[in-house]
Amino acid sequence: MTFEQIVGAGLMLLFLADVFLTVLYARAGTGLLAPRWNRLIWALVKGLVGLLGRRGSAALSFAGPIIVIALIAFWALGLTVGAALVIRPDLGTAIRTSSGGTPTDFVTALLVAGNSLSIVGGGDYSPHTSGMRILFLLNSLIGASVLSLVLSYLVQVYSALRERNALALTVDLMTGGTGDAAEMLARLGPGGDFTSATSELGNLVRPLAMTKEAHHFYPLLFYFRFTDPLYSVSRLSFILLDLTTLIDTALDRQKHSVLVRSAPVDALRRCARLLLATLDQHFPTGNETPTDAAQAWDLDRSYAAAMEVLRRASVETNPNQERYADQRSLWEPLVRRVGPTLGYGMTEIECRRPQDEAVIYP
Repeated sequence: MTFEQIVGAGLMLLFLADVFLTVLYARAGTGLLAPRWNRLIWALVKGLVGLLGRRGSAALSFAGPIIVIALIAFWALGLTVGAALVIRPDLGTAIRTSSGGTPTDFVTALLVAGNSLSIVGGGDYSPHTSGMRILFLLNSLIGASVLSLVLSYLVQVYSALRERNALALTVDLMTGGTGDAAEMLARLGPGGDFTSATSELGNLVRPLAMTKEAHHFYPLLFYFRFTDPLYSVSRLSFILLDLTTLIDTALDRQKHSVLVRSAPVDALRRCARLLLATLDQHFPTGNETPTDAAQAWDLDRSYAAAMEVLRRASVETNPNQERYADQRSLWEPLVRRVGPTLGYGMTEIECRRPQDEAVIYP
């Protein structure tokens, strides 16, 4: 076995290990090559999209499908090059054409390798030794297996994407299409009656947990961006975190203690933060950090606007603005890092629009 063949076999094992860790082991950040390749393609697409100006936001929606195609091509090329390095030294001897001379250049080796990964026998080129026959058989099994695994993987990715979008749309509908957590809270307790709020929020826990795990099992999901920000993971997480924070800091804790201390509220808070933390840990997130003064002013106005929404809905409140700011400071930095990575600004994520004349509650 020549050095070239050893390198080829090692290259094939490297790509097979990458496919195994990405598709079968399925954990964010465990791939050997795929995570880096996906980030490279994402950076290239985002760089090209940046040249389009205002139309870039819509064009960035193609990044997810482009990354899928690029990843499949990357794996196919890697396996083909590895097999070609193994095959090339035996061209003209152990591997020959059915008639005429057998070229021994690397391009021919790529052709034979590509054929052997998809068709037993390698087309016009056939093996003439037991070792090469076994190699062609293994290549055929590898090609068929990888193709089946990748197709199954893509089905799971798009299924998880549909479920994520369904959850995001459900949450948006519960806000009345406003994207405002205060509106969602007011709708959960019309007239201050939160009798059914716990069960309604409980219905969101399971799909949110599935969305979190889907991004952990299928990292490609992160790169699927939609033009409408309501489908954004950062906006979805922001609404749920803002909702649970308002429940804890705005409602009368004695009158609404069942809701405030309920398991669904705590589960939504924890799971939304876990989702953002997973994305922040394993992907190239940004770092949008406003000045402390500007952030404090925005929080004051935002909280005042939320209180006004609840007041109009006849919801009894016991505002604690300082507690709201403290709790929000724990999760808002995650939103500010994840959101801009996919081209969403905070004005698209936080949809509550404070009124300048709103009263700031102490």
